Amino acid sequence: MFIQTAETENPNVLKFLPGREVNEGEKIVFENAENIAPSSLAARILHVAEVLKVELDTEHVLVTKSEDIDWVQLKPPILGAIMDYFVSGDSVTSNVDEKVSKDIEELKLDKSDPIVAELNELIETRIKPAATQNGGDIKLKGYSDGVVFLEFVGSAFQLQNGVENMLRHYIPEVQRIADYRDAIPKVGLNTEEAIAIQEVLETRVNPSVAGHGGHISLIDVDGSRAYIRMEGGCQGCGMANVTLKEGVAVEIQKVVPSIKEVLDVTDHAGGTNPYFQG
Repeated sequence: MFIQTAETENPNVLKFLPGREVNEGEKIVFENAENIAPSSLAARILHVAEVLKVELDTEHVLVTKSEDIDWVQLKPPILGAIMDYFVSGDSVTSNVDEKVSKDIEELKLDKSDPIVAELNELIETRIKPAATQNGGDIKLKGYSDGVVFLEFVGSAFQLQNGVENMLRHYIPEVQRIADYRDAIPKVGLNTEEAIAIQEVLETRVNPSVAGHGGHISLIDVDGSRAYIRMEGGCQGCGMANVTLKEGVAVEIQKVVPSIKEVLDVTDHAGGTNPYFQG
């Protein structure tokens, strides 16, 4: 599946083309994240911070952002939201999946929670400066039951292990950290196939890509398809397609032959023409 983007006359409006039908009827416009009952797709996109408006047309989605953020930062979570929608099989005009809304709510930060206050201080004073030195960034997106949900921007993903160790050292309540895009649980990740694929990634694939700061995560399993995301040094790498087809896919299919396609949902282009490459 390819999701392409196209610029418009307004620099704050970007067109997303998933390569399949988006809306059967007339264009629908959504501007309020609190009033999204008619559309699961709009709900997912509007819950991305700094998104102001979503327009669903026959074959594309128009997204309007605020002027306070660049598309380079905003496109990955929007692409992820669109992919999650198509993987879920929801109808554009169906009611919003209650589970999606609940999980998004859990990512809201309770500023009165002393643990959240500690997390903010550590990230702002110790972690973020290290990330920005290499052109990256780390943002606290949520905290729930010992899990810290973070947004890793650019090269910051290479600091993941160090960040987790630091947070767990200073805040005993922290059990682990996770990419905020993985906060919405997916049924496919609880299958035997997914468990086997995750073991392959952690024992065979990730040790080999860790040398250049890379990491590959399993995002979902849907029937005969496995969705993965390339992170850190793998994102935007000129050899990503070779790594996928000759490395990752081969290793996965050896162990789980029922998987016929391994699809990469990484924003490799990083700002010009990001896509999900299958």
